[in-house]
Parts: sequence; structure tokens; C-alpha cells
Amino acid sequence: MNAGAVAALPVSAGVLCAAAAAWALAGADGVSRRARAVLAGTGPPAPVGPAPWERLWAGVRVRAAHGREWACLGAGLALALLGGSVLPLLAGAAAVPLVRRWLRAGHRARARTARAAEVVALCGAVVGELRAGAQPGRALTEAMRRTVSGPGGPGAAEAGVLAAAAFGGDVAAALRQAAREPGAEGLAAMAACWRVSVDGGAGLAAGLDRLEGALRAERDRAESLRAQLAGARSTTAVLALLPGVGLLIGTGLGADPLRVLLHTPVGWACLLAGAVLEALGLLWCRRIVRAGER
Repeated sequence: MNAGAVAALPVSAGVLCAAAAAWALAGADGVSRRARAVLAGTGPPAPVGPAPWERLWAGVRVRAAHGREWACLGAGLALALLGGSVLPLLAGAAAVPLVRRWLRAGHRARARTARAAEVVALCGAVVGELRAGAQPGRALTEAMRRTVSGPGGPGAAEAGVLAAAAFGGDVAAALRQAAREPGAEGLAAMAACWRVSVDGGAGLAAGLDRLEGALRAERDRAESLRAQLAGARSTTAVLALLPGVGLLIGTGLGADPLRVLLHTPVGWACLLAGAVLEALGLLWCRRIVRAGER
């Protein structure tokens, strides 16, 4: 062996040892447990849970998602320390409930959209089960178990529909009750189809098929409208951030806008007028967007 190859041996050995250590840390223990379970004939391997650091990171992300409104208080504290005034801290504390209300409204809107998509998927799944030869109650039960995927399982209304379908109850009444949930209004039409099918003997699969098409077209129109209004929402967000950009530009130019705004009577008047105009502008943009949605 030449001198170069001999000199490269320690480096290669170090790389191999590092790779082996990384493989062991990345899940060699889980692989070995699965292999022992299979070789011992104990059935399919048990699922291996996430690593501790993954669970810790997931918990941090969940807590951060539930406490995002408190970032306003942190930003106010930072500005109070930079500007030497308590006014930003008070403004950040006052913004916490407003931001919390805004975040909850967004969460409700997303939940409403997800529930409407579940109703469309439910109609299609019931049609598939009926055309496969299942009875209506069994078809609805199986379809709901596949499509209703809330974070805590089926809610009270969905559980009532499942119970009515499984035990021969009044499915139409249970569907109308579930249709009171935001986003689940399509279940009222599904209840009407169910009632007509039971009372008049009409084909349930054909009615639900047409209902699925109508609900899917309505959802597509809503998504198209949201896409068209995305530009207006982006413009609103940019306008809301412009005062902060102006403060950064003024600080970069050496004008010290925080001292003027927080420690002089003229600055207080400008700050109050700017806050009022900013709030009015945001409310006006929100009204325009909601008018477009309606």
C-alpha cells in the first residue's frame, strides 16, 4: 500500500464509525426490536413512537400555535425597552384580546371549510357504498367512519347520526340536527334525500349523487372567490405593515422616531391619529372583502 492510502485509513475509519453512530441514533434500536418481534413469531411489529425530541418539538409547536396572540405583548415589551416608554407595552397588552379574537375567527373559518369538504366526501362515500350493494344504514355508517376525521373523533351531532344509522333510528332527523353545525349545511339536503327515499321509495344513490355534484360546485365557487380576494387581503396586510416599515426607515436614517412618538406631545398626537387612521383603514378593507364574499 502506498503512503496516501495508509494516511487515508484513519479518516475512512472515522467516517464509518460516525455513520454507524448516526444509524444507531436514527432508529437502529427500533429496527432491531421489529426484527426480533418478527423472528420470534409474535405477530406484526408494534409501531414505534416518535423520538423524545420530536414529541418535545411537537408540544412546543402546539403551545406556540395556541399562544400566538401573546407575541403582541412581547413586541410591546421590546418596543417599550427600546423607546424607554410604557406606551408600547400598554398597546401590546390591549392588542392581545383583539388578536386572539382574530385568530379564533380564522380557526372557525378553516373548521367550517373542512366540515363542508367532509360533507361532500360523505355524499360520495355513501353513493359508493350504496352502489356496492350496502343497505342505506350500513352505507352511511361506513361512510361516516371513513370521512369524519375531527381531532377528537366524531362530535355529538355526528355521533347521533352514527347511532341512528346503526340502530335504525330517525336518520333524517339526526342529519338535520348535524346540519346546524357551521359548514355542515349540506347535511340538511342529505336529510331531505333520505326522507324522500324512505317515504317515497326513490333512489337514494341518484339523489345523493346529484347532491354531491351541487355541493362540489358550490365549494369550487367559494374557493374561486377566495382566490380572487387573496390579492385584496394581501394588500390589506401590506398596508397594515407600512407604519412599522416607516419606523424602521426613520431609525435607519438616524431620525429616532420612537423618541419623537413616545416622549413629545406632537409625537403623542401623531401616534394617536395614526392608530385611529390605521384602525379605520383596516376596518374599511375588511368591509370591502366581506362585501365581495357575500
